[in-house]
Amino acid sequence: MRRILLADDDRELCELLAEYLAGEGFETDAVHDGEAAASAVLAGDYAAMVLDVMMPRLNGFEVVQRVRERSALPIIMLTARGEDVDRIIGLEMGADDYLAKPFNTRELAARLRAVLRRGTLAPGEALREGDVVLSPGDRRVDVAGAAVPVTGAEFGILEVLLRGAGQVISRETLCEQGLGRPLQRFDRSIDTHVSSLRKKLGNKPDGAARIKAVRGQGYIFVRDG
Repeated sequence: MRRILLADDDRELCELLAEYLAGEGFETDAVHDGEAAASAVLAGDYAAMVLDVMMPRLNGFEVVQRVRERSALPIIMLTARGEDVDRIIGLEMGADDYLAKPFNTRELAARLRAVLRRGTLAPGEALREGDVVLSPGDRRVDVAGAAVPVTGAEFGILEVLLRGAGQVISRETLCEQGLGRPLQRFDRSIDTHVSSLRKKLGNKPDGAARIKAVRGQGYIFVRDG
């Protein structure tokens, strides 16, 4: 059983999700305020967390910030429908994915499987491009010999970009291969994750961008030379 922490002040929703996810092979615990969510996830042995934005004591953003200081645990945020700013902020702060309420429980189970699958891929040889090294075995990213902390989603997207370095990779491919799910209409999560990667990786030693957007097509990790 894969143990999931549900963090939402809607107790009825948590009960419904726990019942459904049990049938999908997940074991769940539930907490109903942000302080309890941060404490539980850092003290417990969880595979992932489903986290609502609006909660008492600490909101979802504050929980993500606190968790990311110590853990790369996969986090799926729940946002109000139409609150695009909340989704962008959540992703920028380190959430791996999001769902807008109300959502289909089957979609939540699929998103959970996707974020968990990214952490269990078979190790392979390190990918190198210039001074960037991505090591699938220990899920580590180094730039100029220094470790760069990335989320699971960012790691998956960077791996796809590095494997296709020098080629334009579509947003659809980045979503399917990097996040493990199809790209949905109006979904800007790929753009937010790539923006975060750009900031974390920085520019090349000569000042050139490592990752460039190709209008209407996707993104390219620029090869040296």
